[in-house]
Amino acid sequence: MSMAHEFNYARPTSLAEAIKLKDQHRDKARVLAGGTDLIVNMKEGMMRPELLIDIKDVPDMHRFAVAEGKLFIGAAVTFCAIIDSAYIQATFPMLSDAAKTVASTGVRSRATMAGNICSAVPSLDSAPPLFCYNATVHCASVSGTRDIPIGEWFLAPRKTALQDDEIVTGISLTIPQERNGAVYLKLGRYGGEDLAQAGWAIYVTASNQYRIAHCALSAAPKRAQQIEQILNGKPLCPELIEQAVALVAQEISPITDIRSSKEYRLHVSGVMLKRGLLAAKDRLDGKCIEPAKLLGGIA
Repeated sequence: MSMAHEFNYARPTSLAEAIKLKDQHRDKARVLAGGTDLIVNMKEGMMRPELLIDIKDVPDMHRFAVAEGKLFIGAAVTFCAIIDSAYIQATFPMLSDAAKTVASTGVRSRATMAGNICSAVPSLDSAPPLFCYNATVHCASVSGTRDIPIGEWFLAPRKTALQDDEIVTGISLTIPQERNGAVYLKLGRYGGEDLAQAGWAIYVTASNQYRIAHCALSAAPKRAQQIEQILNGKPLCPELIEQAVALVAQEISPITDIRSSKEYRLHVSGVMLKRGLLAAKDRLDGKCIEPAKLLGGIA
């Protein structure tokens, strides 16, 4: 399918140049990093920008940096780069889990995590781990910089807190200071390239503090705060897990679409939460867990 309209293209070599272009064109410009969502949307006529601002030549957009208890991931860092990072595998294993579930190897070699959260589709895989790692989204404009907590980023399906004159420069994750176990579980219709029917991220610390988030189960990804509250401060046991599972219906608001019915999403979410809690605890205890193997037998 060819493009349905003409547009201009710019490839700035500095952040200052990029944000100046965005300021000049505002909502008529779109930022191009990987382009795996943007180009599809343009081909289907869902977006008709007058200008594409390609940020791949802006050096800082490709960097990883560790400072002041945070890991910074630039806006042009691809999912493949995240998967290949030994530091992320060791320190943020749940983020690596999620990155491996995004589309296909070909898509992951171009798609970026910043682009993923900017698309703001309800099923985006990177959001639940970012909630659990207390992420912050960094934005820049000609007026200065702005930091947005991930909990304030998603406003509605395909709508974020990003302003028309801003560009996302990167995402920071809080480096865990306590021993923890974390896992991301994604259920799709088949093995391979598919959007999530349901996604759950579970994070548990040695002092029994929990962070839990989900995607594809509400209008936007979010934390499961009621479930966290009933779990916090308590060691896992069968009775506590059943109490948490009983709250799933109050935490999510699934819909029926081409990938699943709302009834199925509600059912499998209870199973996924239970298995995810046990898997996160196993990782906390030093056991080797393969998330992709945890969802066998779900019906």
